[in-house]
Amino acid sequence: MIGCLGLRNRSIGAIAVAMFGALLGTTSVFSPVSAADLSARDISILLFRAAPGSHPALNNRNLMRLDLASLDFKKADLRQANLFGTDLTGANLSGVDLSGARLDRAVIIGARFDGATLDDASLMRPATTSTLVPIPREAPSLKGASLKRVKFFGDFSGSDFSGADLTDSVCAPINRTGFIEHLWRSVFVSANLSGAILTRANMDRSQLSFAVLKGAILHATQLRGADLSGADLSGADLTGADLTDADLTDANITGADLSGTRLHGAIGLGSLKGLSLARNSDKIIR
Repeated sequence: MIGCLGLRNRSIGAIAVAMFGALLGTTSVFSPVSAADLSARDISILLFRAAPGSHPALNNRNLMRLDLASLDFKKADLRQANLFGTDLTGANLSGVDLSGARLDRAVIIGARFDGATLDDASLMRPATTSTLVPIPREAPSLKGASLKRVKFFGDFSGSDFSGADLTDSVCAPINRTGFIEHLWRSVFVSANLSGAILTRANMDRSQLSFAVLKGAILHATQLRGADLSGADLSGADLTGADLTDADLTDANITGADLSGTRLHGAIGLGSLKGLSLARNSDKIIR
């Protein structure tokens, strides 16, 4: 009876971690590598007592696997913090400095990173949904966040990256592993990337079907083999972008700048919307 009650009271974030670990054929997320520097209670008290604008200092701390769900981090300093496997379900990390932080396997269901700084951070396989089928209301928000040089990989379906800066970020998979994997490429289905800066970002093979990239800057962005079917690229700047072997079926490129855009082997070009209204379409490299 006690075990049942304990399971019932587990957060959906913890359940999501277990589910994703099982899918990957590994339980390493629960391996006792090292204990956290502080307890979840210590952090809750620190944040509660923090004066407005004080930026509570949690930088360089080991906070791995703690249950920090629903906490308001009050623009804390989390630079270089280790948040591996940490439950951040519903947490407010808006304006937080997470430069160089490790958020691999973290649970970020419904978490808000609006305006946060995550430059050089790692976001490998975070849990973003409590089910195998993404639920829109659970998608994390990274609106206006700075994500320069971030290494991330996972399912970000429905997430808000509008106005975010992903310059030099990498989300392309290296290759398939030997695990039984539910996910083998980064997924941004129906994600909002309008106005995002993706200069030199590596998004090879990413799934961006029905994503909104209106007015996005994609200078020299690598999108080789990416799925952009049904995506809205109207007004986007695709100067020098590499869409070799990409799927552009029913994508909208009205007003997009296609100067030097590589489309060799791309499919669905016959169904492109707005090609006649795109800029510099005569400078496409096929």
